[in-house]
Amino acid sequence: MTAITARRMGSIRGQNRYGFVFTLVLALALFEITAPAADWSRAVAVLLAAAALGVAVATSRAPNRVRHARVRLIGAVAAVLIAGIATGAFGRPLTFAVVTVLVASIPVALGGGLLRLNKEAGVTLQVVAGALAMYLLIGLLFASVIEFVAAVQTGHFFKQGNVTTGEQVYYSFTVMTTTGFGDYTAATPIGHALAVLEMLTGQLYLVTVIGVIVGNFVGRGRPTAPPTESS
Repeated sequence: MTAITARRMGSIRGQNRYGFVFTLVLALALFEITAPAADWSRAVAVLLAAAALGVAVATSRAPNRVRHARVRLIGAVAAVLIAGIATGAFGRPLTFAVVTVLVASIPVALGGGLLRLNKEAGVTLQVVAGALAMYLLIGLLFASVIEFVAAVQTGHFFKQGNVTTGEQVYYSFTVMTTTGFGDYTAATPIGHALAVLEMLTGQLYLVTVIGVIVGNFVGRGRPTAPPTESS
């Protein structure tokens, strides 16, 4: 097997992982919205985030040996953290920090591999899934910023008073998609600024990245019109 053939086979295997990353990130977002505030649910959140990061690392551009070592390291660290969180040894602040670091690390691990696969294989359904996973990660990261600001600022972040982590994630995605239900609203200027920043980030990502990728993906299936003969 030549080196070029090996790289192409690696790209095909990598494409199959982007759907898994998207599925895991979507499961994490939905789980955080619906799960109760309990040790076991925080442990499951860490498990989902660590699994998504592990799959994303497996798609990176690093050599196989390096990628395998990184995946094993992520698994070992996640196992220790999950055990500590599930038993109540690690509190909510540490869980918040762990999930935030894991979620922030996924785009870093995903970006290089996504660009490489897009260059080598073109826009496929799996590349679209990878780009959509990035979009979901934006919402989760803004939810982490909101939770941090709400914890350190004086007074309530929301006009509705204290809210749960799930409600903060829900609020983040309604802001990012500019849905605007109005059931949760920011009460402070910094909250308003974060809402504007998230709305702009989400819409610019949809218009530029997602719009171009989906447009190219749809365009691949259209037959090319034959050139017309000039009279």
